[in-house]
Amino acid sequence: MKRQDKVALTRELSERLARSTMVLVSELRGVSAVEANELRKRIREARGELKIAKNTLIARAIEGGPYEPVRSQLGGPVALIFCFGDPASVAKVVTASKELAERFRLRGGVMGGRPLSVQEIEELANLPPKEVIMARLLGLLTAPATRLVRVLSEPGNALARLLDAIGKKQGANA
Repeated sequence: MKRQDKVALTRELSERLARSTMVLVSELRGVSAVEANELRKRIREARGELKIAKNTLIARAIEGGPYEPVRSQLGGPVALIFCFGDPASVAKVVTASKELAERFRLRGGVMGGRPLSVQEIEELANLPPKEVIMARLLGLLTAPATRLVRVLSEPGNALARLLDAIGKKQGANA
């Protein structure tokens, strides 16, 4: 690889790192081109990207940034998985790649400058989608107001039911 190509790749990695919400490091051994392309496609659908690069170029790209903890996970054939959207959706795709077994293994990652273990990434993958979490939160926030409206309207509702019952009883007696 020529020096100018290395500089361009390092710059490209740095730009992707700057846009990422999470970066995962995985080990790639014996994964065929077809399998790698299929994995790339599934990761892309989850708003992520899989990039294979030399460890030295990755080390230069992460130097001094929030993804510095990734350095300890480098060595051997690795791939970086960038997440540009919901981290849980990318984690789901990566952890669901059981068909690749030992040929594609997660080593760890970094999210928000904090290192992630493989177990933490699996826990992240088990979270419900972001939209579901937001809907649940909205439900929790609106529940007290809904209960208050119900409590305030109940005396009026009870009076209306009482008057209706009295009206029906008088209508039946007449």
